[in-house]
Amino acid sequence: MAAGERGLSPGAARPARGARTLLTVAALAVALAAADTYVVVLALTDMMAGVGVGIESLQRGTPIISGFLLGYIAVLPLIGRISDLVDRRRILLWCLVIFVIGSAVTAAAVELPVMVGGRFLQGLGGGGLVPATLALVADLWPPGRRGMPLGAVGAVQELGSVLGPLLGALVLAVAGWREIFWLNVALGLLALVGVALIRPSPRPGVAEGSPTADRASPVAGQKPTGRRPWLLRGAAYLLGVLAAALWTLTLWAPEALTTSIELGAPFVPFDAAGGSRVATPVGAVAAGVTLLLVLLTSPRWLPLLLRADLLGATFVAVALGSLVLTFSTANPEEEVLGPWGVWLLPLGAAATVAFLVRQRVAAAPLIPTGVVRRRVWPALLVSLLVGAAIVAIVVDVPLLSRLTQGTDETDAALVLVRFLVAVPVGALLGGWLLRRVGPGLVAAPGLAVAAVSIFAMARWERASLDEVLGTTLALVGAGLGVGLAIAPVNDAALADAREDGHGTVSSLVVVARMVGMVVGLALLTSLGLRRFHLEVGNLPDPTDTDALLDAAVIQVQTVLTGAGWAAALAAVIALALGRRPVGHTRPD
Repeated sequence: MAAGERGLSPGAARPARGARTLLTVAALAVALAAADTYVVVLALTDMMAGVGVGIESLQRGTPIISGFLLGYIAVLPLIGRISDLVDRRRILLWCLVIFVIGSAVTAAAVELPVMVGGRFLQGLGGGGLVPATLALVADLWPPGRRGMPLGAVGAVQELGSVLGPLLGALVLAVAGWREIFWLNVALGLLALVGVALIRPSPRPGVAEGSPTADRASPVAGQKPTGRRPWLLRGAAYLLGVLAAALWTLTLWAPEALTTSIELGAPFVPFDAAGGSRVATPVGAVAAGVTLLLVLLTSPRWLPLLLRADLLGATFVAVALGSLVLTFSTANPEEEVLGPWGVWLLPLGAAATVAFLVRQRVAAAPLIPTGVVRRRVWPALLVSLLVGAAIVAIVVDVPLLSRLTQGTDETDAALVLVRFLVAVPVGALLGGWLLRRVGPGLVAAPGLAVAAVSIFAMARWERASLDEVLGTTLALVGAGLGVGLAIAPVNDAALADAREDGHGTVSSLVVVARMVGMVVGLALLTSLGLRRFHLEVGNLPDPTDTDALLDAAVIQVQTVLTGAGWAAALAAVIALALGRRPVGHTRPD
């Protein structure tokens, strides 16, 4: 349908000049961050050995994964809000800087706390890339033309999840686990240069001086307030270089210096028994220089954080962090809550109440009044339920493979490839369809297909995975169906969000999906474990291996049945995303 038929002028229907190039670079950065979520799957035991943790203490390696998730989720609302106040490109640049620093820290780590800190920084930077990129699409493409770019972002994000373990395997085949993260540094720097060099113009039809034009322009949302004194600027750059050099020495601790009688004193740990490289004189100086840099530059960034409601964001971070640490540290095959859950859940509940109060009393809350409205609500609910459905498939299908086929974790994970490849294909298809039909008519049928496919998986028995055709149809159907919903959810949410709230809404959609994954897995696992224990309790011989295996299969079936109902409910709610293409609608 022509742009004029949708109420858009031909010029307004075109994206901004340079938009596709910038989105390509940003989307590749999103894919890199998504790959990093799963890149540790094969390298985890080697990483643990690299920081002195043996495989017999596997539980101690959990923070390597949960630290990344914590950084990815907890600060997303704050980053989304900040991206509504300043240039999206600036947010992308800083997120890439943080991601590169986190990758370098992880690569250089020889102690578990340092590695967990590096993974947290990776998650912090990588998570922030997603809402900033989605909001960038809203800045540079007009309503009714965002389907394909949103589908492309969703596709590369899912493709990154597929390629993460494969990338890790390829690097491990020729090098060590540290090279995985040095490769992240190199690729992250390339993306950083690309985002810095590409400066798209405002899209046609956007008036100069509007929030969108300001964010998309080279000057990017910052009104000129005069130059900072060159002395302070130079001092900040100098301190930054000095801090980077000192932290490099601290973490690298070159043998030529540490073994030298004259030069080795700064590298001697304060606690000789502990032997931490950070708790050394050179580490203390590095921390001091970093603190001085933070204090010197605080007039630059602290007012922005306060304007974005730092206090409200802190409450959200505590609430989301409590959820992540409670459920992600649990063994999904044996328990629902992690070891700290009894303390973290009340803390998270208190933080949630504090955030809700803050939302009501703050003059400029973290989520501005009126930003979450109309189709944003069903978009968040669909994202939440889709997250629960996805994680059940990702966790329990490989579990069924290990139980019934005796495969190791790597071979079991390969069973998922058909599902994981189908998701990005569905995302691209969904983005293409949005130019012809409404978001609800793309997402709802797709999720219905996903629900039917997951219900078919829930009937799998001990020999079902040997039937290649049947398992392939179910896995591909579920992947395509889930993928079809990705672009419509974002498109509908961005269309009904306020112009100055695209970053906030994009971050909430991502948070909803991640919360759905973390909490959904816990709830579905709880149902599965309950069914497993009921089955075991009814066994005449509790030591019968075959009967125990049947009970474990029933546990997986229960979890997948719950995931099927989540997808089915999401399909019903998705109808509220709208039957007509976004270009036909107008805000009230």
